[in-house]
Amino acid sequence: MDAPAPDPAIFSHIRIVMGMIISLSLARLLSGVALFVQHPGKTKVYWIHLGWVLFMFVFLLHFWWWEYYLHSLAVIDFSVYLFVILYACIYFFLCVLLFPTSLDEYAGYEEYFLSRRVWFFGFLAVAFAVDLIDTALKGKAHFESYGLEYPLRNAAYIILCVAAAWTPNRRFHAIFLVGGLLYQLIWIYRAFDLLS
Repeated sequence: MDAPAPDPAIFSHIRIVMGMIISLSLARLLSGVALFVQHPGKTKVYWIHLGWVLFMFVFLLHFWWWEYYLHSLAVIDFSVYLFVILYACIYFFLCVLLFPTSLDEYAGYEEYFLSRRVWFFGFLAVAFAVDLIDTALKGKAHFESYGLEYPLRNAAYIILCVAAAWTPNRRFHAIFLVGGLLYQLIWIYRAFDLLS
């Protein structure tokens, strides 16, 4: 007996809900960056904070791109639906952490970002861990298609996130940001350039 064919209507339904959460996340990032243009000089900009904003922007676009592979699942039950929606909510929370409602208690984004680094990097580590589960949901062949580099990459990001949550060392944060962003961009073009 053949496995049931995936129902494209189910995938479209999930994609719409995911799209709403990702749209809110992108809106949070874009609105936050727009504040620097609307009110120049009002709040001190911190380049490492802005770098993580760029990282999250790329990460969100990448998330939306790779979730296309959900269409290959023959059966999507409520647990898969709930998992994917909660996964998208992690990204929203990360974006809210980058741009809080108010900075009144802080001298600028440097002080804010460093004071909230445990939360931000904790959730970022969770996102990389959940990514492994998300990829496994799409099937063993899909997971293995990325080779050994994929789980090693995620493990390295998780370890670096834990270190970033622990240390306020600005040099470490700068190196992690630049290296992490460059690697993420290279990874996207090597592993996800074309959808099949």
